[in-house]
Amino acid sequence: MLDSIHHSRRMLRRSRRLWLSVRPWRQRLILWSGAIAVAAVAIVLAMASELANIGFRRLVMISPYLPLVVTPVTLALVVALTRRYFAGAQGSGIPQTIAALSMRDARQRSTVLSLRIAAGKVLLTLIGLCSGASVGREGPTVQIGASILHAVGRLARVRNSGIERSLILAGGAAGVAAAFNTPLAGIVFAIEEMSRSFEARTNGTILTAVIFAGVASLAVLGNYTYFGHTSATLSGEAGWLAVPICGVAGGLLGGLFAQLLILSSRGLGGRIGRFATERPVAFGAACGLVLALIGLASGGTTYGTGYHETRRLLEGGESLPETYALFKMLATVVSYASGVPGGIFAPALATGAGVGAAIAQLTPYAPSAAVVLLGMAAYFAGVVQAPITAFVIAMEMTDNHEMIVPLMAAALIAQGASRLVCRRPLYRALADAFLAHPVPTPEKQQQSDTGRDSIDPKTPSMRGQSHRNTPRSDSS
Repeated sequence: MLDSIHHSRRMLRRSRRLWLSVRPWRQRLILWSGAIAVAAVAIVLAMASELANIGFRRLVMISPYLPLVVTPVTLALVVALTRRYFAGAQGSGIPQTIAALSMRDARQRSTVLSLRIAAGKVLLTLIGLCSGASVGREGPTVQIGASILHAVGRLARVRNSGIERSLILAGGAAGVAAAFNTPLAGIVFAIEEMSRSFEARTNGTILTAVIFAGVASLAVLGNYTYFGHTSATLSGEAGWLAVPICGVAGGLLGGLFAQLLILSSRGLGGRIGRFATERPVAFGAACGLVLALIGLASGGTTYGTGYHETRRLLEGGESLPETYALFKMLATVVSYASGVPGGIFAPALATGAGVGAAIAQLTPYAPSAAVVLLGMAAYFAGVVQAPITAFVIAMEMTDNHEMIVPLMAAALIAQGASRLVCRRPLYRALADAFLAHPVPTPEKQQQSDTGRDSIDPKTPSMRGQSHRNTPRSDSS
């Protein structure tokens, strides 16, 4: 009896120290403030991205040939700014964030996560969208969120490596949640893709960051769904035949896309590779010209994030060209190869919607919107090989809970099909490349660029893919 009383008193004293101590509350307030800051930046980036997309669409409406000039010039500018001032900001930022989780040296981690890189990520992603590049804002938001909470940890003088890691994870999860207004997807993405594990000491930080970022996003943007609402469902045995078809087709195409990005990150061969290495800015302009030509061939449907095209397909509006999925995939690969900052999340979902729309024509016994949704989940699962994240994102972005079982099945089939083409998960492969060949510090990069627009083959490139042993981020 006495032992029980003494134990209760000790627990009470410990609880008082925990709740009344200044230091824990200081850390909590800093974390909460950081999560709100992530949401604020994500909201600004979302609104500005939409304006950039609208601006470029109006440019194309004036003349479909204007991108032949605007896109090459703008992409060249973005590549030059990235190489000169924002080392580590290329690509989507998810591989850099994953790589940072394994980095022990603070100086090395600061080459991929910093407020400077976060600012550059916002600026350069918006310029890229103004050029019509097939990139998204969601991947950059992950690196921005991780950079902000990493900076918050340094402000709070966090010295524990486990807490530092949990802050990076929480920042990335908050970025996904705020970018898509999908809190569950943010948590799942952090666990399944970024950490590949679930640690008890990490879950509270992730949940807290996602809650505060989600509440801040809801307060400003309201309770919206990214692609609107669709109530399409599969009915009958015939309708379910679309699930394995979408799973296999989406998985194979997504795996092919991921493999192309991984091969591109290792460097292009032949004369093109030498041109990319020796004149990366000019190579960026050449990629811009190819993007403009793809845009002309697709009727202007491949520019930007692909948000409007995806929504049209889900709502059953005006049909897109039958080759839309292929053109969108090629445009995203070219955008990635150019070396500009930008993500593959939204473009991959748009490509998947195109795959689903093509399959819907072969499966008239299933609702078109349902097959489009299956294509989105399957292709995305094939790209990232993270099936849980894929079906959760597709479900939350369309507010369609009736399709959860078909989406799960299609995503799981797609993951297996993708592994036949691409052995390693995309983000993990690119993150390992960053660990093997770290991004140079700004001082070293400026020294390497002084007096010439070429790169020492022993020094990682700001474009990454410009020689075979250099990493490059993804474009999400």
